[in-house]
Amino acid sequence: MKSKIKIKTKTKLKTKLKQKKTAKPRPEKLKNIALIKSEDNPLIAPIPEHNWEAWQTFNPGVILLADKVHFLYRAVGQDAISRFGYASSDDGFSIDERLIFPVYEQRLTQPGLNYFSLASGGSFGGVEDCRPVRVGTEEVIYMTYTACDQGLGVALTSIKVDDFLKKKWCWQTPVLISPPGEVHKNWVIFPEKINGQYAILHSLSPQIMIAYRDSLVFKTGEYIQSFYDGTNNSGGWESRIRGIGPAPIKTEYGWLLLYHGLDKLDPGKYKVGVMLLDLVHPEKVLMRFHEPILEPDEILQQNGFKPGVVYASGAVVKNGQILIYYGAADSYVCLAYADFDEFMAAITAEIKPHLKYGLLKKIK
Repeated sequence: MKSKIKIKTKTKLKTKLKQKKTAKPRPEKLKNIALIKSEDNPLIAPIPEHNWEAWQTFNPGVILLADKVHFLYRAVGQDAISRFGYASSDDGFSIDERLIFPVYEQRLTQPGLNYFSLASGGSFGGVEDCRPVRVGTEEVIYMTYTACDQGLGVALTSIKVDDFLKKKWCWQTPVLISPPGEVHKNWVIFPEKINGQYAILHSLSPQIMIAYRDSLVFKTGEYIQSFYDGTNNSGGWESRIRGIGPAPIKTEYGWLLLYHGLDKLDPGKYKVGVMLLDLVHPEKVLMRFHEPILEPDEILQQNGFKPGVVYASGAVVKNGQILIYYGAADSYVCLAYADFDEFMAAITAEIKPHLKYGLLKKIK
């Protein structure tokens, strides 16, 4: 008998949070798009009975395969170690399957408290914030993630698509692709080769930095040299931190990139922004909103390990809708969504997507 849960995630905490919700404002008549936070949030919440995910479940990496959304979410349990759990959804809106055991973890070479990891999300060490990507039609899923072992660095592993779908967790031995002794996070692989090469986006600040490679096989001692400036003076809501979100989504207008930011004048809130990158030369920004499209403005995002955080780490386009999955308060997995064509029309017209509350008919 397979060890899995085929139920929609429900907890006492979720019920309690829903009871706290205040009356929603009536939807405004808008000329542009409405980005909607799901009424079913959180999609994934901690399960106290599972020691490995009893405290936090957040920042999911997602991938669309066989018309199903697959989640690899970060989980922290009673031993304070961060691991990846698995869940899936047929429609993208509700969880149909959730395994009761972790599907990816990394042995620590130096067990004990990792202060970088503690500040990064509340664990003593382990793995953080994965971004699984299938490049074109390759029969491999590549996964970058933050390795919390003797600091914070970016690691890379992979798994065959067939093994992934059959839940045979035969991951390749991970390799560190950022230089040892340096702090790096949030690197993503483009889901398509660019000019015949693999492309790894590894910094947004102070400029976009992309490493182009003929292969994603890294030799011993081979690393990507990156630079991140956390003190950029660009101003606005992202003046302090700017980090990469999900892997870019290819559109006819350019590469759609979601990212998170933090304002020097509002340091307690992580928000989500959006930009478009050139298809052929993605170092070139075609447009970038001056305002965030998602903010921590609900009770759910204020009740958790790190209040005031929305952190988009997964996004797919399914049945004509863009589904954006994000971590809330470093404790839950949530969803915001919109009609994709309307979303892109707003993006290309440089109109900020407004947030409204309410139900949108789900397309199945």
